[in-house]
Amino acid sequence: MKLYSLSVLYKGATKANLLKAAYDLSSFSFFQRSSVQEFMTFTSALIVERTSQGTRASVKEQEYLCHVYVRNDNLGAVVIADTEYPQRVCFTLLDKVLEEFSRQVDSIDWPSGNPETINYKSLDIHLSKYQNPREADAMTKVQAELDETKIILHNTMESLLERGEKLDDLVAKSEHLGNQSKAFYKTVSFDDSSYYYGLESC
Repeated sequence: MKLYSLSVLYKGATKANLLKAAYDLSSFSFFQRSSVQEFMTFTSALIVERTSQGTRASVKEQEYLCHVYVRNDNLGAVVIADTEYPQRVCFTLLDKVLEEFSRQVDSIDWPSGNPETINYKSLDIHLSKYQNPREADAMTKVQAELDETKIILHNTMESLLERGEKLDDLVAKSEHLGNQSKAFYKTVSFDDSSYYYGLESC
């Protein structure tokens, strides 16, 4: 069981604004990590942009699940995990992070903030602590409420896209991806089950 990234974003009128992010890319080779991180940032932003206010959803992509919660105040969070990691614990984590973030960071800074200007230092701690879901779940005890919450499951990233949209086009236009990551994405099929984000996990 593994968590790969945890990020907080603001859902703007046309795009999501990344406010803070933490990553655990130790299972990827050193040379792949920058591109993997860029694709996780891109994917997290895309999912928040396509998720309605007040919605929890999980998006399946190969052997990975991207869990998202966008609150009614447009503050959202995404955690990317493997499929073995318990979904309920992921949403407990997202609730905890968003509640804590909204207490520590003034909402006036959400639309224009970025990872360098936002002063919130707990994401790395949460990502590390929640790598063991049993230990983390024992600490939180927020189970019954989330069990009853409706969570939307999307079977693929493509199911989030509007009619006529293509993931390839969004990758090409993305501000989150460097040219090297875009080039690498083109060389690998999303349908190849041994790859994610166009990169092979070690």
